Amino acid sequence: MALILATYAAWGGGVAFLSAISPWLGVPVVAVILTLHSSLQHEVIHGHPLPSRRLSEALVFPPLGIVVPYARFRDTHLAHHQDADLTDPYDDPETNYLDPALWSRLSRPARAVLCANNTLLGRVTLGPAIGTFVFVRDDLLRIRAGDRTLLGIWARHAIAAAAVLGFVAAFTAMPVSAYLLACYLALSVLKIRTYLEHQAHERARGRSVIIEDRGPLAFLFLNNNLHAVHHAHPQAPWYRLPALYAERREEWLRRNLGYRYDSYGEILRRHLLRRKDPVPHPLWPQE
Repeated sequence: MALILATYAAWGGGVAFLSAISPWLGVPVVAVILTLHSSLQHEVIHGHPLPSRRLSEALVFPPLGIVVPYARFRDTHLAHHQDADLTDPYDDPETNYLDPALWSRLSRPARAVLCANNTLLGRVTLGPAIGTFVFVRDDLLRIRAGDRTLLGIWARHAIAAAAVLGFVAAFTAMPVSAYLLACYLALSVLKIRTYLEHQAHERARGRSVIIEDRGPLAFLFLNNNLHAVHHAHPQAPWYRLPALYAERREEWLRRNLGYRYDSYGEILRRHLLRRKDPVPHPLWPQE
């Protein structure tokens, strides 16, 4: 609860005061705050901090990051937690793998863009645009097909997002264009977290990573770098994950079949310009 309150206070300070001093200072600071707000939304999805889901969701519902409706984040993320479906090109909403049959039908330019997106540099620069395009396109197709529940989610989100942008425009020193840039940068930072959270593996327990990082990114992601622990204990709050991991470190690494990195710095060195994974799912049946 303290972190939620501090995040909103920091957001207000970023858009109202830091941006008045300098947009160059306001934009990155607000982007960091938006990243933390998204991580807090993730915590609420998993049942924190209050016994009442409605009350907890009310605490993080404001779409400060503009792009993703909270209800869609919640529904797709809970579907993602079906570990048997992790990395499935169709049943895992958060995977970046494609069905090889679909990959074979893509044009060369589309393949080149998606291959670039599988480097860390590509993921943080192109990834937010690619992910948002695909996410919104698929939802619009479902709405056109008659999904009224989804239409209601997006209508409520549009109203709330307009209210956030209206507040920024009317009551803060930050231009709306600068705020939207901060939203994009926040998505870029979040792409670092999701870049290699999961890998294609025949065994479900070998699909979730452990990144033994205790730096600022681990805090911004609320310890989701210990991702195998989170998937095993999705109801454990973020501040308990390090202790859960430390108590049985060797067992966790055996459990996830050694899918581990020392830090985000190691990931940066190894994958800034080099793809970790192919785009077509390497274990998916070929045509």
